[in-house]
Amino acid sequence: MDRTAPARDLTTLADPTRARILRLIRESDDGRMLVGRLAETLELRQPTVSHHMKALHDEGIVVREPDGRRVWYSIAPDHLERIDALLGGLPASGAEPDLDRITSDLAVRFRGTFSPESIRAKVVESYELLAQGSASPMLASRTAAFAATRLDAMSRAAALPDGIPTVLFVCVQNAGRSQLAAGILRQLGGERVRVLTAGSQPAGDVRQTVTSALDEIGVPLGGEFPKPLTDEAVRAADVVVTMGCGDACPIYPGRRYLDWDLEDPVGKPIEQVRAIRDDIEARVRGLLRELAAEGSAHTSPD
Repeated sequence: MDRTAPARDLTTLADPTRARILRLIRESDDGRMLVGRLAETLELRQPTVSHHMKALHDEGIVVREPDGRRVWYSIAPDHLERIDALLGGLPASGAEPDLDRITSDLAVRFRGTFSPESIRAKVVESYELLAQGSASPMLASRTAAFAATRLDAMSRAAALPDGIPTVLFVCVQNAGRSQLAAGILRQLGGERVRVLTAGSQPAGDVRQTVTSALDEIGVPLGGEFPKPLTDEAVRAADVVVTMGCGDACPIYPGRRYLDWDLEDPVGKPIEQVRAIRDDIEARVRGLLRELAAEGSAHTSPD
């Protein structure tokens, strides 16, 4: 491994113009920009911007995407985490989440199951839990999704079994291993299994290398994001798979607990993330076979 690479990256990015270029690319609608558009926005001559783009491209920080006579530039997936660390998080909209609206919408969805007061309490608690470790500009929609997931879990835990197993994957940050496992199980299991994820110390966002490693094999991450571990998630699960989070997960009778000893993909190059992904896929396929066999055994006549 070239241990001088991070130092070279820092030298390359020390130029404030290059940092501004990367910020513009990162915050563009589709994560890519043309040199001409960059030059216009920065009020610089196009050859000057081209010079900076060459330096960034030579270091592998950006990738070129020819499109006829035009060339689009985007940030290389392997460098997205480092760029985010150097530039800081994406700007938030500045508006406070409308918790009343979120509560009202969920009250329609869970009418007859939970009272509006109970839903409101769960929405507020979900918002406070997510806000502790996230500066995401999508905090409102994440709050709604997290609260809905928790209410669903509470509802299922109180209902009679329907024969569909629920698997909860837990790692430390809920940004790497657990998201890889959850994405693959959702893809392979479809409606035959429910999938939950959580982290003992959740990060702000799923690692870009994890998203890229899943996308390469046709597995969408969708709107998934790191979520804190909650009691209702464990209570709703039939199988709890932990990955390096120690004793953070509460133990309840009647659940199956597995501990997968896996390398953490955080900060690893994409080649190592792919190897971790493939290891997880093999384990997930084995778990899915076991769940299918158990389901068949439960439905077989005496």
